[in-house]
Amino acid sequence: MCIHLIAQRRRNPAHGPAFRYGMTTQAQVIEALKRVNDPASGRNVVEAGLIQGLAVRDGHVSFSIEVPAERGRAAEPVRKACEDAVRAMPGVLSVMAVLTAHRGPKPHVHRHARAGADGVAGVQSIIAVASGKGGVGKSTVAANLALALAKLGLKTGLLDADIYGPSVPRLLDIREKPEADGKTIKPVEKYGIKTMSIGFLVNEDTPAIWRGPMVQSALTQMLDDVAWAPLDVLVVDMPPGTGDAQLTMAQRVPLKGAIIVSTPQDLALVDARKGLAMFRKTHVPILGIVENMSTFVCPHCGTESQIFGHGGARATAQQLDAPFLGEIPLVPSIRETSDAGTPIVVAAPASKEAQSFLALAREVADKIAAPSRAAPKITVE
Repeated sequence: MCIHLIAQRRRNPAHGPAFRYGMTTQAQVIEALKRVNDPASGRNVVEAGLIQGLAVRDGHVSFSIEVPAERGRAAEPVRKACEDAVRAMPGVLSVMAVLTAHRGPKPHVHRHARAGADGVAGVQSIIAVASGKGGVGKSTVAANLALALAKLGLKTGLLDADIYGPSVPRLLDIREKPEADGKTIKPVEKYGIKTMSIGFLVNEDTPAIWRGPMVQSALTQMLDDVAWAPLDVLVVDMPPGTGDAQLTMAQRVPLKGAIIVSTPQDLALVDARKGLAMFRKTHVPILGIVENMSTFVCPHCGTESQIFGHGGARATAQQLDAPFLGEIPLVPSIRETSDAGTPIVVAAPASKEAQSFLALAREVADKIAAPSRAAPKITVE
C-alpha cells in the first residue's frame, strides 16, 4: 500500500473574487477529471472508478486515486495528470491528490519496518497521547501538553493523528493550508509549536471516508514527509480506541512512550485499561495515566464537585503498575479557551488550570529525558 499526498496552493491574480470563493463545484471537478485517461483501462479516471472521496471547499479540492496494488507507484503519472487538470480550473486555489494502492494483508508487521530505529529525522522523542474511548478530552490535553512543553523551552510539535475526527484545527484556530514544495509539507506554526493535521487540508464538515490502509499511509506520510525538524518532542494526538491508527504508530514508530487520558468514571477507565494494554502488548513504554475532568470547580463560589467521581485514574494506575501523571480539573475556562482556539496554557498561563498542564509537562519532560532501555523488535498479528 502506498500513498502520495501533495498539497499545492495556486493563486492567480486574474481570477476575481467571484472565482476565488465557492464557484468551483464537484460537478465541474468531475468534468475536468473525465478528461484524464487511465491507460490501464482505456477509460477516463472517473468512468474507471479511480476517483474516491472528492471534496470541494472554497476553491480547495481534495480526492484520492485508488489503483490495484500491482500498479503502485507506476500510477503516479495518472495522479499528476489529475492534479494538473484540476489545478488548471479557474477558481481552484489548492489541490490535494492522494494516490493509494492496496496490497493484501501481511501475516506480520515489523514495528520498525517503516520508520526504522532512528524514527523521524530531526525529532528526538515521539510520544502518543491516547484514550480508550472518545469524549474524555484527550485532544484538549494533547494540545495543552504540547504548548506547555514549549513553555518549558522544548522545541515541540503536535501531530493530529485522528484522520476521521481531527481536532487540532479548531483547538488552535488554524484555518490556513500548509505549504508544500511537491515533496515536503511545511507544518503550520502557531503559539510556538509546529502542527500538522489532515484537517488543514479538508473541509471541517467533510467526512474522511477512508479505508484502514489509507489511514495508515496518511499517518506515515504526515510523519515522514513533513518538515518537523528540529524538534525535541513530537506530541501525537491519537484517535480514540485501539484500531489501525494506534497499531500503525505503535508498530512503525519508535515511540518514547504513551500517555493514557481518562476521566474518573468507571466506564471510561474500563476502556483506558484496554488502551494501556495495547501499548504494552506492542512494547511501547507507558509514561503514565492522566485523570482529566477530575473535579468540577464552580467559577462563582469555588465549590468543588466530583461529577464523574474522583481518583479513579490514580487507583487504576496503581492497580496496573503505571505512573500517575496528575489531575486536570473540569472548569469552564478550559472548554471556553479550547473552543476559542486559544488553549488555556496560551490564554491564561498563570491560572491554576494552566498550571496543572505545566505540572503534567514537567512530569513528561523528566520521563522522556531519562535514559530508557530500547524496546525489542516485535511482530504483531
